[in-house]
Amino acid sequence: MPARRKFLGSALALPIMAVMPSPAGAAATPATRELPGDRRPLPVIGLGTWRSFDVGADATARAGLGRLLGRFAELGGTVVDSSPMYGSAEAVLGDLAAERGLRPRLFLATKVWTQGRQAGIAQMEESLRRLRAPGIELMQVHNLTDWKQHLPTLRAWKAAGRIRYLGISHYSSGAYAEVAQVLRSEALDFLQINYSLAEQDSARRLLPLAAERGVAVIANRPFAEGALFDTVKGKPLPAAAADHGCRSWAQLFLRWILAHPAVTCTIPASTRLDHLEDNMAAGLGPLPDFREQKALARMAGF
Repeated sequence: MPARRKFLGSALALPIMAVMPSPAGAAATPATRELPGDRRPLPVIGLGTWRSFDVGADATARAGLGRLLGRFAELGGTVVDSSPMYGSAEAVLGDLAAERGLRPRLFLATKVWTQGRQAGIAQMEESLRRLRAPGIELMQVHNLTDWKQHLPTLRAWKAAGRIRYLGISHYSSGAYAEVAQVLRSEALDFLQINYSLAEQDSARRLLPLAAERGVAVIANRPFAEGALFDTVKGKPLPAAAADHGCRSWAQLFLRWILAHPAVTCTIPASTRLDHLEDNMAAGLGPLPDFREQKALARMAGF
């Protein structure tokens, strides 16, 4: 991924939630947004595990990810999203969280991704085993796979206290019509959907619908698998970006996403500590609004 050019700057004010200045030497407090249902605050920058945590038994890679996960928690991060689709990511995440005693501080999210009710139950049980958790915060139906079978199971698990929230996920605009149908017809806590400067279509129907239905939104693919960095490769970050709280292109891309009030959090993946810290800094201070979102888009050439 291209280098992230850093500039000093400050953010403009937006009353999302109050963010108090931190004492010298202390980690700054990340901005949070409340869930529409129970008003639980979640930090606006989370952590994805697709590709990044699929390292199997590689001891060196696991050690690096352990440091990264620890730093994520130190910086106030909580939401970590995974899936059985992501190879060994669930198991690696579960092992590292247990080894470092981080489980009580994390909001773990994963998915069910198979056909059939019993197969779904078996897969979810295996996910909990890999995550080393008798229960987790969020279970999502991955890419709407057999959602009519799985949502009743998720509701039963929620009633039993095995999960706290349930939802659906997708990443392709070709599925938006079905996503909208499920949002309208089902009682959901979360929608996970792609939303970035490179993939803006979900803002036309799905994000407003989620807000109308009282559904929290996790924005996935925030960098469009790195495509956004390709669009600005070799370009210096505009000096005016500092006025919007952006010290790097990554922060500009993330803060553009967070300018949408329906977005609860976004989940960039990281394997490097400097990239993680850069991403987390995008959630510091007052968050931008739609007016600033337009300015950020123009700076990025969109």
